[in-house]
Amino acid sequence: MASSETNFECCPPFDPILWDDQTFTWENKRFICDKVCTLFYMPLNFGRVMKRLDRRVNASGATMPDWLCLSDHTSKWNMDLYLAVDKEVSGVENTTLSGKFYTKVYEGPFRDTGKWCKDYESLAAAKGYTIKKWFMWYTTCPKCAKKYGKNYVVVVGQVE
Repeated sequence: MASSETNFECCPPFDPILWDDQTFTWENKRFICDKVCTLFYMPLNFGRVMKRLDRRVNASGATMPDWLCLSDHTSKWNMDLYLAVDKEVSGVENTTLSGKFYTKVYEGPFRDTGKWCKDYESLAAAKGYTIKKWFMWYTTCPKCAKKYGKNYVVVVGQVE
């Protein structure tokens, strides 16, 4: 089923139980990549980039497993996106991620991101993990977060 063949208007409902305090091992998990311009970490063209990626996914007949979209805040001015796909997608950068990943779900306003990151670091350390790289997964757009009454964000860290 392509991403446009769904029963929801925009973002699907998110089930935090599937991702909270979980560890996954990914072996060549497929993603397509793009960049979002940010102003002091606030995304400026996120929606436009997501629509562009969605068009590419649909044109290729691919799907987006779990609607997983990882954000890598590389600077105050840029965020790299990694959108999970089930097959290669033409016209965009394709990549894979492999390794052990620890996830923790948070809920609340984006201004709490700093608190979430500190908490995540503590939890990962308590489990004996060293964080190699981490991503944020903003599970819904602000409009859908308001509609669902929850703003879930998942911290996804590649750990060893």
